[in-house]
Amino acid sequence: MIMASAGATATNLMNHQRWFAALWFILAALFAVCAEAQDKRPEYLIGQGDTIRIQVYQNPDLTLETRVTENGTITFPLIGGVKVGGKTIAAAELTIANALQAGNFIMRPQVTIVPVQMRSRQVSVLGQVGRPGRFPLETVNTTVSEMIGIAGGITPEGADTAILTGIRDGKPIRMEIDISALFLDNQKNNMLVADGDEIYVHRAPMFYIYGQVQRPGSYRVERNMTIRQALAQGGGLTGRGTEKSLALYRRGANGVVQLFKPNPNDLVRADDVLQVGESLF
Repeated sequence: MIMASAGATATNLMNHQRWFAALWFILAALFAVCAEAQDKRPEYLIGQGDTIRIQVYQNPDLTLETRVTENGTITFPLIGGVKVGGKTIAAAELTIANALQAGNFIMRPQVTIVPVQMRSRQVSVLGQVGRPGRFPLETVNTTVSEMIGIAGGITPEGADTAILTGIRDGKPIRMEIDISALFLDNQKNNMLVADGDEIYVHRAPMFYIYGQVQRPGSYRVERNMTIRQALAQGGGLTGRGTEKSLALYRRGANGVVQLFKPNPNDLVRADDVLQVGESLF
C-alpha cells in the first residue's frame, strides 16, 4: 500500500510538472507574439519643433533638454550641431554616440533620447468645437476624446458623433465615433490619434416647431426623442393648441416633403417640421 501511494504521488508530481511546462510554453508564445506586434509598429521620427531630453550614461553633465530647430538640428555639448530631424530615436542616439566617440570625448558612450513634446506631429480638429484648428501631439498615446478637449470641447450645436480620418498601416481610414459613448462605457473606440489625422464634429441634427406652442423655433434632435418630447422642448402647447391638429412635414428619400399625421410616440428625425394647430373649441 505504501509503495502504491508513493507511485501515485510520483505520477501526480510528473503530471503537475508537465502542466506547468505546457503553461510556460503558452505564455512564452504569447509574449513572443506581442513583442513581434510591437516591433511592427512604425517608429516615431523626430521632427521640427520637437523637444527631446538627451542623457549620456555616467555623464550627468551632458544631460540636455532641447528643441529641434526648423532645419532639424540641435546643439549638443562638446560636439556642437547635430542633425536629428527625420531620424528615429535609435538612429539619433547612435548619431550622437558616434560623434562623442569620434571626437575622443567619451569611449563607447551610451546615449538615451526621450521625447518630451512632439510638436512636429499635428492633428486637425474641425467643425463644432470650441477652437477648431491644427493642434500638435505633444505627448504620446493621445486619444480622440483628449484631442476634442484640447480643441475646446463640443459646442452646444455639435452632434454626438465625430468622423475620424487618417492613415493607418499605409491605408486610409474613416471612422464614425460615438462621442457620448467615449465618456460612458465604450473606451475601446477611444482610439489613439496619429500625425495627420482629422477629426470632424458635425452640427447636431435639428427639428423645427411652430404654431400653438409656447416657444416656437428650432431645437436639437436628441437621441430617441419622440414627438411628444419635441413638443415639450417647445414649452408645450398654448391654451389654444391641441395635439389633434398636429402636423408633421418630413422630407423623404426622394427629396420631396410629405405631410403626415404623426403619433406622439413616433421618433423625431433631422429637419422635421412640426406644426401645432388651434383647437376648434
